[in-house]
Amino acid sequence: MTKHTNHKTSVSSLVGASVIDAEGKSFGRVKELAFSPIEDAVHVRAMIVRQSGKSSGDVPSCVLVTELRLNPNGVLQLRENAKFSSPLATDETYVLLERDLLDQQIIDINGHKVVRVNDVDLAWEPVDGDASNLRLRIAEVEVGMRGAVRRILKGLPVSTVDRIAERFKPSVIPWNFVDLIDRDPARRVKLKIEQDRLSGMHPSDLADILEDLAPAERQALFISLDEEVAAETLEEVTPKMQQTLIESLDSEQVAGIVEEMDPGAAADLLSELSEERSDAILEEMDPEERQEVEELLEFSGDSAAGRMTTEYVALARDASVADAIAALRGFEGDVDSLNEIYLLDEKDRIVAVIPLAQLLLGADDAPLDALPHGHIVSCNADANGRKVAELFDKYNLRALPVLDDEQKLLGVVHADQVIALLRSKT
Repeated sequence: MTKHTNHKTSVSSLVGASVIDAEGKSFGRVKELAFSPIEDAVHVRAMIVRQSGKSSGDVPSCVLVTELRLNPNGVLQLRENAKFSSPLATDETYVLLERDLLDQQIIDINGHKVVRVNDVDLAWEPVDGDASNLRLRIAEVEVGMRGAVRRILKGLPVSTVDRIAERFKPSVIPWNFVDLIDRDPARRVKLKIEQDRLSGMHPSDLADILEDLAPAERQALFISLDEEVAAETLEEVTPKMQQTLIESLDSEQVAGIVEEMDPGAAADLLSELSEERSDAILEEMDPEERQEVEELLEFSGDSAAGRMTTEYVALARDASVADAIAALRGFEGDVDSLNEIYLLDEKDRIVAVIPLAQLLLGADDAPLDALPHGHIVSCNADANGRKVAELFDKYNLRALPVLDDEQKLLGVVHADQVIALLRSKT
């Protein structure tokens, strides 16, 4: 038995493999392998075996892995007085490796991409160091040609298949870096993506993953996100994809996500919806967030005002460094997008632009106006997208204040909005 310790195999090798009884007589062939993401997401719990001489309409036997052993020839053999469990095929707590994984799309969290499963690598390992008591661990998924070749050559002797497959460079993902998506209740593939891992991913990576997934998997992943992560991700996908992602959600659910979005991005999203749908979502929003978004919806989508956000930090011209730090701590928008603080006069007109880096140079009681200023570059609310892009390019801007007809500060266009504009034009 010791020679089989950590013996590697795969789903394509085991499905169809012979099983003999305790006396060495033919018992049947492996039809499926099952594991429970809830109970133990790492080990195969049972094999579903089609008994010899049984018709295809008979319910296959379900054999727990603990009731099997590998005999000296490496053949699956039932233990003495082996017990069978109830069929798992109809148990929603189980995933069937061949049916529910092979050829399915999965998320490679580590690689930030969507891949297709060609095979699943398994390994026999001893339980508590006992080489006579083995369990079957799910080691990794094959996403390259090696796994595909195994599938194509299935039916040939396993040794022959392995020898040919080993000629191809492996392309695998460790099982702990694989995340399954609940794509369809009938397929029973359970979501096991941890929220902290999803939250740790960049929204752009999540957006790429969503765009690569099939519709059912895409929707399952999106609705699993918390509102803040969903909002950040929604801002990174195309308008068409935004509509696809929210179309199955009710207005209250969408409102919760929209409230977490940048007001400008939220206005862009709602402007692409029907008036009836947009009004229903706005009705479910908190009054303060609703007012911000409604004001932005009044502007043309191609204008500077239509692309700006109302989330920025502006202080009175006599404010101190301590005041600025307090304002930054209380800022509820995307801190990563902030590059500067605006000092305003009593009529809300910009009198100075203070780069955030300059705050490090001043004492807490130092007046902000005494710190080195940045150049004031701004545009009118009705400036078109081309004009905005030209200003960013000419002055190497990271943010552009947008002013009304009385030169009052209305909002700020950030560089990512300009990048999105330029990408949409190519």
